[in-house]
This record gives sequence, structure tokens and C-alpha cells, in this order.
Amino acid sequence: MEIGCGRLGGFVPRLREGGYEAVGIDPVAPEGDSYRQLEFEQSDLPPQPDGIVACTSLHHVAEPGDVLDKVANALSPAGLVIVVEWDWEGFDEPTAQWCFERLGSPEQESWLHHRRDEWASSGRTWDDYFRSWADKHGLHGARRLLRDLDQRFERVICRGGPYFFSELSDTSESDELDAINAGRIRAGRIDYVGRVRSPWDLTPGRGEGRFQSAGKGRAHPPFLRMQTELPLQPDLADARRDGREPQ
Repeated sequence: MEIGCGRLGGFVPRLREGGYEAVGIDPVAPEGDSYRQLEFEQSDLPPQPDGIVACTSLHHVAEPGDVLDKVANALSPAGLVIVVEWDWEGFDEPTAQWCFERLGSPEQESWLHHRRDEWASSGRTWDDYFRSWADKHGLHGARRLLRDLDQRFERVICRGGPYFFSELSDTSESDELDAINAGRIRAGRIDYVGRVRSPWDLTPGRGEGRFQSAGKGRAHPPFLRMQTELPLQPDLADARRDGREPQ
């Protein structure tokens, strides 16, 4: 099941092609039996899904804790939550400048073009401008989302990675990863996989610590194969084309 699958259906088509039963939930989801056109908070969920995916959608919801409570209560005992998020709090000026230098022509205008031009005309520092923009759009920060996730799930995977390359001209995922590893820019993406905590394993904060892995040595349900069968990154471009990123 995917939260916020968008107009293009998110991962649902690829999951179904891979033999999974999959449902996407979004007010602007496509027509069809595989989709439900309403907010996740108001939806009736399939019984005990093996996995719930949220790709660049949690930072937009009204109350992430309420959404994650519903996820945790819905998942099967061995189920997983798979989250891809934007760490917008780490989008500092060096990272922004690196992106702006690699933007395509005005005809290929994206949200990054808007941020560059609006900042240039604002007369403010990047940090001041960008924080006010994020606050205006009500974006939840990655640290808050990780805290909410860790309160309900045990980390299996938590790592950072490239996020912007699909919006840039002549820039590959490897190019962005090289810049991250060289310390020139910050990682913009967070990949998180978690399993529901057992009732006796609810110690607040256990497993916290950004971009570390947990749960080694435990068997993973088959749904975790999605991590390698269906790479998460390419669909970020689809998510932005759906309009899920504020412009």
C-alpha cells in the first residue's frame, strides 16, 4: 500500500507488475480498482498489509504522528514501513548553490528555479529565506519525522543519499553522490525502513541515531525485497511531476 501515490500512481504499477497486490491512496490518485481517491487519514485500509510505502509525502501531511499511528496499527506483525523523505533542513547554501549551478534552461523550469529566483530577489540570507519558505508551506522536518518513526518502529534501514539529480541538467545520481561523499554538499534524501515495535519494546528513543541500521540477524519478510527490486529514487521525479513538492 502506498500513501500519497500521486496522479501517476507512484509505485503501485511496478508493484503489481512484480506480482504484489498493491493499493495507492491519494485524493488525486488515478482511476481504477488499485487506487482510492481520498486522504489516507480518512481511508479504510486493507487488512494487515505486508508493507506501507510513503515517498516524499509525510513532510506534507497535517499530523505525521496520526498517520504513523494508523500505519503501525494496520501493518501485519511482520510488516514494514518504507519511507523516502526529503531532508529539507539540510538544504544549506552550498548545497543550494551546487544545484543552482546545474539547472537546465528556463524552458525546463522546476521548483529549484523558483527557489533560486525568489531567493535572489528577497535580499535575505539563504538560511533565512529558505526556512521562511518551508514554514510558509508547513513542511515537517526530517528530524521530527525520524523521531515520530522511531517512536513506533524499529529501524531496519536509515540512510541518506542523493535527492536533487533528477531535477538537474547533465547530472547523474553518481555525480551527486560523489559530491556528498566529498563533503561539498549534504545528502538530501532519507531512506527509512522499519518494523512495528513489539508491545514489550516501546522504550522511547531506542534505535535513534541518524542514518544507522538496526535489526541485524533477524529474518525480513519478503516485502523487503522491494528495496532491491524496485529502486526508490527514480520515482522521486514522478512525485515532483505529480505536484507533491511545493512550487
